[in-house]
Order: sequence, then C-alpha cells, then structure tokens
Amino acid sequence: MPELSRRAVLAGAGLGAVAVGAGVAVGRGTATDPAAAGTTAVDGVVPFRGAHQAGIVTPAQDRMHMTAFDVTTTSRADLLDLLRTWTRMAERLTLGAEAEPGGVVGDGPYAPPSDTGEAHGLTPSHLTLTIGFGPSLFDKLGLADRRPAALQELPRFPGDALDPARSGGDLVIQACADDPQVAVHAVRNLARVAFGTASVRWSQLGFGRTSSTSTTQATPRNLFGFKDGTNNIKAEDTAAVEQHVWARSADGMDGGSYLVARRIRMRIEPWDRSVLGEQERVIGRSKGTGAPLGSTDEFDPVDLASTTIDRDAHVRLASAEALGGIRILRRGYNFTDGTDGFGHLDAGLFFVAFCADPGAQFVPMQQALARHDALNEYISHVASGVYACPPGVAEGRDDDFWGASLLA
Repeated sequence: MPELSRRAVLAGAGLGAVAVGAGVAVGRGTATDPAAAGTTAVDGVVPFRGAHQAGIVTPAQDRMHMTAFDVTTTSRADLLDLLRTWTRMAERLTLGAEAEPGGVVGDGPYAPPSDTGEAHGLTPSHLTLTIGFGPSLFDKLGLADRRPAALQELPRFPGDALDPARSGGDLVIQACADDPQVAVHAVRNLARVAFGTASVRWSQLGFGRTSSTSTTQATPRNLFGFKDGTNNIKAEDTAAVEQHVWARSADGMDGGSYLVARRIRMRIEPWDRSVLGEQERVIGRSKGTGAPLGSTDEFDPVDLASTTIDRDAHVRLASAEALGGIRILRRGYNFTDGTDGFGHLDAGLFFVAFCADPGAQFVPMQQALARHDALNEYISHVASGVYACPPGVAEGRDDDFWGASLLA
C-alpha cells in the first residue's frame, strides 16, 4: 500500500483540502458541517512519521491511555502483519481520520464496523501513539539474538510490591492526547484488530501530566499537591535529549529510546494527615512555590551542601548532581482507579520515563531512591515494565512500519 499523506487521509475521510492551513483549536471539539470538519481535523495534528517516534519529546498532552499486550502467536509473520496494520491505522488515527476508510458506517449493516466510532467528529487532539517491545517478546518468538542489548528486565528494587498481572507485556502502546476519548478510541481500535495475534495484558488511564517536557509548559502538580518534574529534560534542550533520551546503537535501536513504566500507589490518607512541614521535608521543596527548601524560585538549583534539605529528601536523591549526572525524560500521569475496598483511594502516579539505556540511567536512580528516599513511607511501587521503543517510521517509505528495524 502506498504511503499515506496527510492530505490523502483527510480527503479519504471526507474532510477535504479546506483543512490545509486551518487555524489552531485547543481541546475537545466536534465538527457540525464539512467546512468545520476540515478546520478541526487538521488542528492539533502531531506528525506520525519521522526519525523518532512521537509521544516521547512531544510536549506532554493532558491524558494518557497505556496498554500492554501479550502476543498469542509464535508466528513472526503474523506479528509483522499486525505491526504493518497497526502502523497504517495509527497514522490515520493521529490525523483524526477513521481507523479504516469509512469505518464507522461505511461497511454496511451486515458487517461489524471497522472503526468503533466514539471519536467520530472529534479533533485529533494532538494524539500520539508510541509502541514499545518488551524483553519477553524476543524469547517468545525465538528471536533472543535480536533483542537489543539494553533491553533487560528491571531488577527487583527494595520495597517493590509488584503485581505480575499488571506488569510486563510483550508489546506496549502509549496513547496520549488532550481528549481522553480520542486516546481510548485509538487503543480500542488497535486492540480490536489484534484479536488472534495479541491480547490485552493490562491497561492504565492517566490524567493530568505530572511533568513538563517543553519550556512552553508550566510545571504541573502531582496528587500530593507538589510541583513535579521541575528539572525534567525539555525538548528544546537538544543536547540533553541526544545524550540522555535517544539510543545510539547498531542493534535496531539507533534513534529509538527505552520506556520504563512504574505504577506507584500513593498512600493518600496518611499523607493528607501529615503536617505541611513534614510534607516539605520529605519532598525537599516548598509546596507553594516549588522552590528547593532554602531558595525562593522553583528553578533554583538544588544545593547539595545545604543542611536545609534533609539527606533523605526526595529532591536531593533524585537530582542529577547526586546521581553523577544521570538524567531521564519523565512523562508520567496521575491516576485514580476507585478504592481498594478498605476505604482508601487507589490513586497515585503512573510513572513513565524515556532514556537511552535503562540499566545505566533508571536502575541506579531507582536503587538510590528505593533505599533512602523519605517518600517511601507514603508510596509503593505496585507494577513495572520496560520496553524498547524503536526509531520512528521513515518519511517517504511505504514499506516501513513499527518495529521493522528490530523484527523485519
């Protein structure tokens, strides 16, 4: 199938050339007439193709739906067919088009629709779809020799209370958008066509990004009420991105990255009963301004020589200065998944990070935090996963697809 172009997909969806050059609309929107459909459909489009996958250094959207899959086939050919189908569909979805042309109603009354329809008429909402491959996939398909060297299962850290059913997975898809329905629709349709080749292992919805990934974004707050990710890598800092985010190797990962996901349960009720001074001591920052204790501005450097910041304060232990220069790109989200049956909120941080080598970056960082962080009294790591996210789908190549550099 020839490569899709933005104009071709929009035209195929009935949106027309009026979409090109339209102004920007932010947030959720619907189209009530063809002209409006064209205008909103091109707004909020993040390019799907490029040297790197979207959804990594893309300015973090407000909502996330991450889903891991177990491959149910041992046929490499079947998996490659699925990845080609997913790639074609993902490109259409990020443009605001139906998963398949005419998919909502065009297949007729006697066939299941090839698009589930809940995002029909909504804007693209900056949808990005990012795929990753877990260590288990390569063993399951007899491709252990193709597994990237840096893709190793994470060690068990002190204090881990991991649920195996909510951890790992052969494949993972991260859908991020400004509208949760757009993100959920994308994953739902990819999962639908995976039947017979892959099945959902776990799924997590996230709201309210917990770190900024661009200098254009203000620092958000987590569910403990503190600004989170102040010193995160920003997309505009290209030198830091090149050094800490993009992999540079000859094993199919050149230009890719590694995704680490950790579901961190926050003990909301004990935290809410803690006095402000204790909360600020544990974090090492002012709750109001976000400044390191002893400083006045959020972006003041963390002074490791200061006795104002406790030795076990989170901000000290997580700082690049304390970790010998280690940095990661954080891209996590808050979550609230009801209660645990004992009157406590099942809520917390769905931690997502991208790095060039998880063994050299995330592992030593988490080991330091797991052993010494005062915050451990109020949190618990309950799920985990690590995945290789290959480089992006190349422009101008209709034979390229998600994971081709690793599996084809």
